[in-house]
Amino acid sequence: MAQPPKNLATPAIEIRDARVRLGDTDVLRGVTMMVPRGRMVALIGPNGSGKTTLLRCLLGLQGLDSGEVRILGEPVGPKVLSRVGYVPQRLQLEPSFTISVREFLSLRRRDTRGWFWQSHRRIDSMLHGTLGELGVESILDRPLAGLSGGQLQRVLIAYSLLAEPELLLLDEPTAGVDTPGEQSFYELISSIHARLGLTVVLVSHDLAMVFRQATWVYALNGVICCEGHPEEVLNADSLKAAYGIHVTPYHHHHHGAASGPVEQPIAFKRR
Repeated sequence: MAQPPKNLATPAIEIRDARVRLGDTDVLRGVTMMVPRGRMVALIGPNGSGKTTLLRCLLGLQGLDSGEVRILGEPVGPKVLSRVGYVPQRLQLEPSFTISVREFLSLRRRDTRGWFWQSHRRIDSMLHGTLGELGVESILDRPLAGLSGGQLQRVLIAYSLLAEPELLLLDEPTAGVDTPGEQSFYELISSIHARLGLTVVLVSHDLAMVFRQATWVYALNGVICCEGHPEEVLNADSLKAAYGIHVTPYHHHHHGAASGPVEQPIAFKRR
């Protein structure tokens, strides 16, 4: 189905005074934020700050007690959510769940949904463009439940992209990825964002990645504590406002070929 024409002047996300109370806890206490189209936005904050709840509100999985959420200029609902991709923090699968990667991905598109009677070659040709960039072509025959954490996350991103979304939401996308693979995983997401012109909103605890890859940062702790470009938000004062403790960015130096020592942010430490 052809996508409706994009109104580039309409923000990808508009949230106005969003409030959510779960049990005795006010998880969101008046969140207001606006995400223009085409940005790669990071949502940071401590555990329990409402990041996942906010994503659930964007996906229509959590109702608001008050306030308003609009996605791509429309109220949250099935019609607009068909234009949104989502990658959860983790997907728990029973070992007995034997559907293959190819079969799982085929369910995402109308032209491949009848995978049980189509040839593998035909399905693979339809899926090829997305699969090549994400490196999942070699695991199409493997059962979904038998994948490593990193492989599964790549498959989930591929599944989201097959619907050609305008907005991609990722909740801690490296939660199941081993440490050596985290950087390449975030670089992959950044590459997809740049190539497709997607609006990307990702929840992350990796502040060094946020500094390198994000174009805008929101720090959340029940409310938006601060926002701005990474260099504006990822400093000691702003991070203390978000985390309630002192979080100090620190740097290391490496030597460029001609310019001498170059300061590079690589990690953040709490104290």
